[in-house]
Amino acid sequence: MCLASAVLLAALAIGSGARAQEEREFCADRPGIGTPACTMAPGRVQVELGLGDWTREKDAAARTDSVELGEALVRVGVTGSMEAQIGWTAFGHVREKDRITGAVTKDSGVGDVTLAIRQNLRNPDGSGFSVAVMPYVTLPGGGRAIGAGDWGAGLLLPMSFDLGSGLSLEVMGEMDAAVDEDRDGRHPAYGGVLGLGFDVGEAVSAMVEASVLRDEDPAGHATEALAGLSLTWQPSDAMQIDIGLNAGLNRDSPDSEVYLGISRRF
Repeated sequence: MCLASAVLLAALAIGSGARAQEEREFCADRPGIGTPACTMAPGRVQVELGLGDWTREKDAAARTDSVELGEALVRVGVTGSMEAQIGWTAFGHVREKDRITGAVTKDSGVGDVTLAIRQNLRNPDGSGFSVAVMPYVTLPGGGRAIGAGDWGAGLLLPMSFDLGSGLSLEVMGEMDAAVDEDRDGRHPAYGGVLGLGFDVGEAVSAMVEASVLRDEDPAGHATEALAGLSLTWQPSDAMQIDIGLNAGLNRDSPDSEVYLGISRRF
């Protein structure tokens, strides 16, 4: 946590010393499965908070319910095309029921810390065709409930295309050094997300997504496939409220996930 705090303070100091060149359209990381290519204007700060997230996974042997509260992401504009990020989840609760014996186990704790830099390569305001690279690292600050137990890292390549008439196409590639299931060491994981965004009303928009992630954990390889639908309402130029639903498309994926969040730019 000390390293994460130092990185955030440094980013805030750099960002506060820079002057925003323009007021950009509101562009949040949440909701959805993918990540946008836009970056914060220099000197601007955005806080994105997951108010609640419930994930259910069930098979013949067990049912697992995971609830996360206070999933926070702070984004700071550092230059005209680069931003720094720090993320952390304040609380997570996992309940697992053995469907054969009926035994129930529970665990709660905080999440790991994620540090990231997003460097936009074209149109940092997200207009037209926009593309960015985003390296990140996760630090094992969480407990066993929702923490990975070791450090991890990865690289995201988000792209967006403005199709006109309120339509947009989002594509994201991902390569990770994901933490092993036994919480010691790392393995490769890779995949991508494809999304179509569209305006529902003057202040309401929606996104339909599909994602595939191949995870080559030594304990067993798996391919997770998800479909997602999310809605956002923007009551002002600096605030957004979102709700979303993800559904698993195969047996390697969680059955369902429902979430709610809010984002505010300062």
